[in-house]
Amino acid sequence: MIELHGYGPLLADGAWLTLRVAFASVALGLVFGLLGAMAKLSPSVVLRGAATAYTAIVRGLPELLLLLIIFYGGSLLVQSVWQELGGESYIEIKPFVAGTFTLAFVFGAYATEVFRGAILAVPKGQVEAAYAVGMTRLQMFRRIMLPQVWRFALPGLGNLWLVLLKDTSLISVINLNELMYAARAGAGKTHDPFTFFTAAALIYLAFTIVSMVVLQYSERRAQRGVRTG
Repeated sequence: MIELHGYGPLLADGAWLTLRVAFASVALGLVFGLLGAMAKLSPSVVLRGAATAYTAIVRGLPELLLLLIIFYGGSLLVQSVWQELGGESYIEIKPFVAGTFTLAFVFGAYATEVFRGAILAVPKGQVEAAYAVGMTRLQMFRRIMLPQVWRFALPGLGNLWLVLLKDTSLISVINLNELMYAARAGAGKTHDPFTFFTAAALIYLAFTIVSMVVLQYSERRAQRGVRTG
């Protein structure tokens, strides 16, 4: 039994905040990814170029560096805009907002490629048939494209979700009280780092195991009714 010296609630609060950051990030990241994929497949050179630059920047920069740029640079930008509008009080980006946006930004860049591949995997004949029977573009996307894109993209998105869960630990450097921050605080107070970092590792592993079970179930459910032969 791991003895946490009364800091169990601190780790529990940190674990809950970690999940909140992860869920918020993946929700926003899915929007970024879908928009990025649509831009990459767009006939517009400008949109394709913007989407390519987006994915290239995220792939080329460490996530920790992006987090620091968004947290500190974003605060400077918001403060400058606020002063231009006549504001005098100090405004900064909250660590939760900066961390969530950074993780979503990174998730979205990789999800862009996942969604792009999934969209290209949908047979063009089905899309043409949908238009032939009188479906609008929105109806075609909702009834034909989206269900199949989700099925094709789910394995890749699942892997990205597992990576994102671990990347939430990076936000501890901007003083957000998530799981890793709580583990460091407990270790510092008790001078027992092994115990607290082991506890944090077990919590991350529990998150991963539950996620894998849910993802496997979701993949099986998405494949129902699909011919494999």
